[in-house]
Amino acid sequence: MGVLNLSPDSFTESSRFDFSVLRSGADIVDIGAVSSRPGADEVSPEQEWSRLEPVLKAVAGSGLEFSVDTTRAVIARRAYEVLGHFTVNDIRAGEDDPEMLPTVAQLGLGYVAMHSRGNPRTMDGLCDYPDGGVVCELVRYFTGFAARADACGLTDWIIDPGLGFAKTPAQCMEVLENLERLSALGHPVLVGAADKRFTAGDTENIHRLALRHGVDILRVHDVAACRRTVEDFLNGRRPSR
Repeated sequence: MGVLNLSPDSFTESSRFDFSVLRSGADIVDIGAVSSRPGADEVSPEQEWSRLEPVLKAVAGSGLEFSVDTTRAVIARRAYEVLGHFTVNDIRAGEDDPEMLPTVAQLGLGYVAMHSRGNPRTMDGLCDYPDGGVVCELVRYFTGFAARADACGLTDWIIDPGLGFAKTPAQCMEVLENLERLSALGHPVLVGAADKRFTAGDTENIHRLALRHGVDILRVHDVAACRRTVEDFLNGRRPSR
């Protein structure tokens, strides 16, 4: 999954308005217009849509597979009117908008449910998981999400553990080393680790760790580098530089 950020303050500067991702060979292009980096300001639905609409209209009918990074059902519905089928990538797993899951189910869209706590201004202070640790919390959370999704008729969904969202660097590593426990819930697992603070600049080895533990989708900023890492891993080669 290659990233196209349409927000001027997104965490990774290289992905801001980088339309070359459309030609990168990514299996999915994830388009977002609201930054979720720590400390990011809120963006109104109108501003979010004003950033998304011209780009979605430009790429509609391109034959590429898209996801749209949004927490709002109204944005998902408007995007559907432009794109047709796509995947909603929701960092709040429907918790911010009670209409999100019913809307996704009604439109027959794919869905990425991400675990998070708080918001970009508070999440760094919400990293305490006293009852069994972060992995147990994720298993509980997505087991509960499965019940919420089933109640809405939503069956096509993906697990995102939300690395860096209300999780310390050590907790992020613990999650990566236990991805099998999330896969056991019966849904694909997506990891968005590229260039986050906990990687300490070594995204490649983090991706290799995720691959060893069964990740299904890697959300990345450098698609070509990720493809090399995946190919090296699958062929048992040492990392290529």
